[in-house]
Amino acid sequence: MEEEKINTEGKAYAEDTEKTEETEKVTAEQADMEKADTENADKQETLEETVEDKLALAEARIAELEKERLYKQAEFDNYRKRIVKEKADLILNGGRKVLEAMLPVIDDLERALQHMQSAEDVEAVKEGVDLIYKKFLKVMEAQGVTQMKTEGAYFNTDFHEAVTQFPAPTDELKGKVIDCTEKGYMLNETVLRYAKVVVGI
Repeated sequence: MEEEKINTEGKAYAEDTEKTEETEKVTAEQADMEKADTENADKQETLEETVEDKLALAEARIAELEKERLYKQAEFDNYRKRIVKEKADLILNGGRKVLEAMLPVIDDLERALQHMQSAEDVEAVKEGVDLIYKKFLKVMEAQGVTQMKTEGAYFNTDFHEAVTQFPAPTDELKGKVIDCTEKGYMLNETVLRYAKVVVGI
């Protein structure tokens, strides 16, 4: 009888132990699951914070780039307006430098005209006019304007305009300029005015 009681108690103890182990196991599993859920929630929250931070940074960068774009656009508009104004000023006042350089020549011509009215020495007047002419040529040369050399040159339509043809006095002058009725001028490397010439045939 006592043996049965011990067996029953042992069985009951074993069952209780088993139930306790199962309960502990379930509790441990639940604890693990809760921990995993908490970790997942933390990760999700961290991920959301990271995405929000990245979005905030991106929005800030976009705003900064937009500000830079507006600044550059305004700067370019100012530059364009300045260039347009400079071009307009150049068109209106482009000849200012040349005209200023000619003013001393005009002064000399006025003095020569005044002197001519009372001058008795014609040679002195001629010499004075010749000096003014040479001064004028120097002013033009300083601006890049030079006379074309036509005498004895081969006729060239890039520089010359034939006003007539004339029998050449020698065979060497055939196809060449034998007379110039109006001088031609170059502005640096381009033709300012074609020379009007007589061509030998």
